[in-house]
Amino acid sequence: MPGAPRPHTPRAMPPDAALRRAPVQRRSTERLARILDACAAELDEGGYERLSTRAVAARAGVPIGSVYRFFTDKRAMTDALAHRNLDEFLDRAAARLAEPGTGPDWRTAVDVLVDEYTAMKRTAPGFALVDFGVPGETNEDLADRLPALLGDRLTADPGDPRLRLALVVAVETADAALQLAFRTDPAGDARVVAETKALLRAYLATVLG
Repeated sequence: MPGAPRPHTPRAMPPDAALRRAPVQRRSTERLARILDACAAELDEGGYERLSTRAVAARAGVPIGSVYRFFTDKRAMTDALAHRNLDEFLDRAAARLAEPGTGPDWRTAVDVLVDEYTAMKRTAPGFALVDFGVPGETNEDLADRLPALLGDRLTADPGDPRLRLALVVAVETADAALQLAFRTDPAGDARVVAETKALLRAYLATVLG
């Protein structure tokens, strides 16, 4: 069922560039995951402005030094959570697109991406506020990774600057429209979600045909 939560899978770790020190041992990896889970929970409860490394450490059950071993400040910690969210979102979307019977064109992919985003918006801790970036920042990381996800569904050259611009505009537009959907309905207004899909399909058709 589109938009339904998928079974729990292990959370991806942020790239090494997002960390002061990459975990090497399993224990460190698990500790980092607990810190990011705690960060997500704190964001849900108090928002970004009230987020603190001390509160995250207490919720994760780790010394404050463990948080600073991985992150310089709350901005870096939230950034790492955003990277993890993006990886999980793309994994979910790729799994859906690979399911038997899923349409082979880019329009189907648009629907899948919107459905998986709204599913995570409803269920993933911290996602409602941060999703793929610190609040107020752009979603260009997602736009950059869409060509690899869409693969043969793309009907334009992945290296075409016009396609890159169209993807950035589409991602930012979808972000704004879906924020509206969840502003009017905690579960996401189905009418606004449907209009978002229609808007994206119509706009991307100017580039993808």
